[in-house]
Amino acid sequence: MARKTLAATLALAAGLAVTVAVPPSTAAASPPGTKDVTAVLFEWDFDSVATECASRLGPAGYGFVQVSPPAEHIQGSQWWTSYQPVSYQIAGRLGNATDFQEMVTACHNAGVKVVVDTVINHMSAGSGTGTGGSSYTKYNYPGLYSSYDFDDCTATISDYTNRTNVQNCELVGLADLDTGESYVRSAIAGYMNTLLGYGVDGFRIDAAKHMPAADLANIKSRLSNSSVYWKQEVIYGSGEAVQPTEYTGNGDVQEFRYAYDLKRVFNNENLAYLSNYGEGWGYMSSGVSGVFVDNHDTERNGSTLTYKDGANYTLANVFMLAWPYGAPDINSGYEFSSTDAGPPNDGTVNACWQDGWKCQHAWPEIQSMVAFRNTTRGESVTNWWDNGADAIAFGRGSKGYVAINHESSSLTRTYQTSLAAGTYCNVQSNTTVTVNSSGQFTATLGTNTALAIYSGKSSC
Repeated sequence: MARKTLAATLALAAGLAVTVAVPPSTAAASPPGTKDVTAVLFEWDFDSVATECASRLGPAGYGFVQVSPPAEHIQGSQWWTSYQPVSYQIAGRLGNATDFQEMVTACHNAGVKVVVDTVINHMSAGSGTGTGGSSYTKYNYPGLYSSYDFDDCTATISDYTNRTNVQNCELVGLADLDTGESYVRSAIAGYMNTLLGYGVDGFRIDAAKHMPAADLANIKSRLSNSSVYWKQEVIYGSGEAVQPTEYTGNGDVQEFRYAYDLKRVFNNENLAYLSNYGEGWGYMSSGVSGVFVDNHDTERNGSTLTYKDGANYTLANVFMLAWPYGAPDINSGYEFSSTDAGPPNDGTVNACWQDGWKCQHAWPEIQSMVAFRNTTRGESVTNWWDNGADAIAFGRGSKGYVAINHESSSLTRTYQTSLAAGTYCNVQSNTTVTVNSSGQFTATLGTNTALAIYSGKSSC
């Protein structure tokens, strides 16, 4: 969720980033384990997620899957109904508690950890009966919250330079919980502890910017696992009162500037500029940053690249997975013409690339880079090369090497790597590459294509 209107899909129309100095991070909460790539299966139902964990995510090397909000929510076909909870029972369109538990078990059996998109800043707008049968009115959610549990400001947020307005008033008219109140903190922690009881491994905190960092720290301290992975949505805005760096003490924070700038570079500038991408651009520390090419909000509001951008989108994802900054999310959603459109088949995915499901996490150019990232994790950038324009190449120590040709014509050259001599599979095209005893190889890349080789992958 972000600021704007429901008609504009609850998304932030963000401007371009500016380069600023950031203070040192106060926590290093990158995803645990050796696999840090998350497949964000937006609005997939739990049965479909379970199947995908077993059949693709685990074998491909994805470390995490992120599922859409599981709590009971308002009725309606639009995707954003999932972001208007009316109770904390698992009873949304994506499945019930049994479906959820079975999904967590299936994903764990496949070696994939589960992150839940968690809506705790607010409840719903309006009144009615939720997807699990609960009756509600705004500010009154029987058995959970009453009017005393919401902030006094009932106006819509209008001034992002005013901290009180941002954190105490209502995001697009949604009932804003008073997260400074002990009972509210306890109720939220109770919901999250229920999810932890099902085996959940982490949380994406929706609309974190709209809650004081201290409130979130208190809620996290109440969890049965207070060191659980924690990824917070705090959208950067130049000159705004609330900044992402305030939240790094709690865990990871999503670095929206990363996605905004990738769009600008791939669409209008030179890939050569990416040689110091990350902290060198004024972003937060890599160890506390969650990154993405797009997410469900930004693909709808136009602030980032999307599946509609073709090769620019694909190559940006290849770059993100090859580049050692942050913990990457791969957004995997569905085709839409209306930005309000909910998931095909109410979230049931019978097969990738059918019924409008885009399955970006399964695109061969993207999926093949997950193993590359796992293999090269912890290795620094070496042997950077660029042509001063839209062709780049770089190594990851002695473990891997990537080249991207975003020029309008093919490119043939000899590349210098730090790889051992031998034969490698270019996982971008399933062709072999021979590296000589000097660490060099010669290759031709067509326009808008990439090459990626890494140790341990010698045959295609």
